[in-house]
Amino acid sequence: MNSRRPDEDGIGSSGRIMRQGDPIVNSDPRPVILRAEGVTKRFGPVVAVDRVDYQLRQHEVAGILGSNGAGKTSFFNLLTGYYFPTEGKIFYKGQDITNLTPQQRVSLGMMRTFQLTSTFDNLSVTDNLVLSFFRAHRNSSLLNLLFSTRKRYRDDENIHAALDQFNLRAVSDRLVMHLSLGEKRRMEIAMAVLAKPEVLLLDEPLAGLAESEIKGVLDVLRKQVGKQTILIVEHKISHVKDFLERLIVMHEGRIIAEGGYEECLRHPEVRKSYWQIDTPEEDDDQDILHDH
Repeated sequence: MNSRRPDEDGIGSSGRIMRQGDPIVNSDPRPVILRAEGVTKRFGPVVAVDRVDYQLRQHEVAGILGSNGAGKTSFFNLLTGYYFPTEGKIFYKGQDITNLTPQQRVSLGMMRTFQLTSTFDNLSVTDNLVLSFFRAHRNSSLLNLLFSTRKRYRDDENIHAALDQFNLRAVSDRLVMHLSLGEKRRMEIAMAVLAKPEVLLLDEPLAGLAESEIKGVLDVLRKQVGKQTILIVEHKISHVKDFLERLIVMHEGRIIAEGGYEECLRHPEVRKSYWQIDTPEEDDDQDILHDH
């Protein structure tokens, strides 16, 4: 984040210079589902997000990369309604959602994983799935589900399908407090998917996981590719590179590169700002691609 206005030019994919205010050029025929236009977020003198233009297309799987302070989390918060922009607009399926609350955006079909009802650690995995699904698709109140109707819905086909799809069958009766972090992360993603959003927004879904747990989470994420539009903010970006279609890299509140995974990570502006590498060399490329 910076307290001054950055330079007017940003570096785009394929080495193209992107000037602030330039139209986004994309030949993808899929309709745009989420769009930001000239979005800026200031916190006093600090410019966290600086005039960002961005498009996410239907059923696309995209990622956001950036070092600490790059503006990626602030931008993610703008898209999901946790921050309102100082300037600019955000559109979902053509509708201006700039001033809508997070819950209003959920009702339109956008789901961020921590926008879920808090998980209940003293309830089983199945009961947590029941609460998520029926709060999203039925008019039952949370208290009603907790104390009277939860048992009735445990055999619903949607709940059983989620247990199988997200590899939770073996822990279906286990209390959430006894799950490993990887198991709980899979459950949280299952809860989000059960709400059947059109856009699934994942904020560092692999954070804190051991290597052995990462595979399980990635396995369930891969099952959603082509079914939903997915946007991921993730530090361990190399783990999700195989199913990311497009990546943006942010620095000082701006998008400095956009394109394919390897293309972006080899971009000289990314190398300079993210890894402080000034001269591109083949050996450094391999280190970047495997270490991040």
